[in-house]
Amino acid sequence: MHKILMYICLMYSSELIKGTLKTIVLKLLSEDNRMYGYEITHKVRELTGDKIQITEGALYPTLHAMEEDGILSTEVVNIGKRVRKYYTLTKKGKNTAEEKVSEFADFINTMKFLLDIKPQLG
Repeated sequence: MHKILMYICLMYSSELIKGTLKTIVLKLLSEDNRMYGYEITHKVRELTGDKIQITEGALYPTLHAMEEDGILSTEVVNIGKRVRKYYTLTKKGKNTAEEKVSEFADFINTMKFLLDIKPQLG
């Protein structure tokens, strides 16, 4: 029971994740070039030590909206009996990724100042 409570406490609220999901996806795709949905969710969990867990219900509408906006392109690949849809940044997506990551970094610095958060040592 204690492990479950500790695990829940380490995760961030869905409101925080929702507000940063697009930026997270853009950053990952700018580094890994092309990824499929499950790969994105797995990579985020791995990089954050399970602190951020993106559900399919949150990820796929975001990916589809980004595709509609011309930020992502897709490639469907047949792997045996499975179909895997890979997402890649378009030229517009690469520019958007740079803008969103820069904007978010500035936002973090502003929030640190606003909330008077001091760097933690150790």
